[in-house]
Amino acid sequence: MTTFNPFEALGLPTRPDLDDDQVHAAWRAIAKATHPDRPDGGDPAWYAQASAAYAQLNSPWGRSEAYADQLDAQHGGTIPLPFIIHVPAPARPTWRPLRLLPARVVHGRPLRLLIRSAVTALLCLAVLALIPGQPAAPLDVAGLIGFFVLTARADLAPPPSR
Repeated sequence: MTTFNPFEALGLPTRPDLDDDQVHAAWRAIAKATHPDRPDGGDPAWYAQASAAYAQLNSPWGRSEAYADQLDAQHGGTIPLPFIIHVPAPARPTWRPLRLLPARVVHGRPLRLLIRSAVTALLCLAVLALIPGQPAAPLDVAGLIGFFVLTARADLAPPPSR
């Protein structure tokens, strides 16, 4: 019993490290030569086989799965060592930006940041005083605070003169 080898169907080497462009170019060349809409009728069987192979190999995950299946078929159900193992990069701590915030305030534009935060606080108080108890008040306050947070980054960067 032979198993379908999508790498052979596209004329590619049996390797999991092929990139998307190589797989797409191989499928495109076969599709151009064998598509059933060609004036000569093409080769529908070969086109279908190439399309199935491309559907399996069009992502890195699919290529690694197809490669593992081929190794499994070649070696009778056991995958030989060494096997390709991807070790993910260590996760960056998420608290670092908060730890650096005081230094960014000092080296940035602290007076401008203070003025902008005071204006934002006064606007929030004005919204709460003008429309107390209305459903739009919390949303307006959240919008003002969100705008302040999203635009404060420029005040945390050092000025161009430093």
